[in-house]
Amino acid sequence: MFYLVKTPWWLKKLYPECVWEMPATGKTLYLSFDDGPHQEATPFVLEELRKYNAKATFFCIGKNVKEHQSLYQRILDEGHKTGNHTFDHLNGWKTGDQKYFENVAEAGKFIDSDLFRPPYGRITKFQLKYLRASLGMNTIMWTCLSADFDTKISPQDCLQNVLLTASEGSIIVFHDSGKAWERLRYALPIVLEHFSELGYKFARIG
Repeated sequence: MFYLVKTPWWLKKLYPECVWEMPATGKTLYLSFDDGPHQEATPFVLEELRKYNAKATFFCIGKNVKEHQSLYQRILDEGHKTGNHTFDHLNGWKTGDQKYFENVAEAGKFIDSDLFRPPYGRITKFQLKYLRASLGMNTIMWTCLSADFDTKISPQDCLQNVLLTASEGSIIVFHDSGKAWERLRYALPIVLEHFSELGYKFARIG
């Protein structure tokens, strides 16, 4: 499984239409959580965020929101932001454009947001432009990938991915999913504690 923990400058240049990081205007980090809501992981995340008065952005899968509508509402009620992550976690490189757009629109019936994150970070230039022009979607990528989805790495490695790469304005990706659960539950509390002690705050995107 190939992925880049820290987004390189050249990738940002290739896709300037996307948001890769937030302005470094102070000691602020932007936690984001993909693939939820999940009946176990999402409540855990919300409780940990609450301990530090931290806000975050949840890029939700439409079918999961449909199944866990009260949990989705809790995310909003606790002051966090949500974004569209397609209805079925589709890979834009492997999905026809029309099917992809219909899937995003279907998710939009359950997720009222102008923020979008493509699953796997895989989306074509045409898809990006269409989502912006026709659906008014802002595509949010990331600065730092925790890689909590990777079952071959340890929870400690997941933690180090964040501690060694995050800095002011970084958008950090975790996953509130069953697959990521073992690494998420270890790394997230330490990330929150570590950066809070350094004087950072955690804000939502948008």
